[in-house]
Amino acid sequence: MVRRYTLAEKRKMRVRKHLKSNNAGRPRLSIHRSGMNIYAQVIDDANGHTVAAASTLDKDVKAEHKSGANVAAASAVGKLVAERAVKAGVKEVVFDRGAFLYHGRVKALADGAREAGLKF
Repeated sequence: MVRRYTLAEKRKMRVRKHLKSNNAGRPRLSIHRSGMNIYAQVIDDANGHTVAAASTLDKDVKAEHKSGANVAAASAVGKLVAERAVKAGVKEVVFDRGAFLYHGRVKALADGAREAGLKF
């Protein structure tokens, strides 16, 4: 039987395919957005480990923001993950948005990461 992919699965595969062909050995900034929170991690695929991670569940972000599901919290997570990545020695990444469209909280996280020093 032929497997039918959802639109989100197709979009995710298309984004990952493009990233793998154009990453030039850089780690990827992978994000996941749920209804309540947003998560980000910098993954080194060559070595298979996570370099830095942050989410709206971190104490630093949770204390500042009432909700983890808004643009301000996403921007704070972007800044936090970028600071942790720069501290670990990573300055250039590729942005892996997965199946999520680049607007709203996803865009705010990316802009926050760029402000804090990550290049992509």
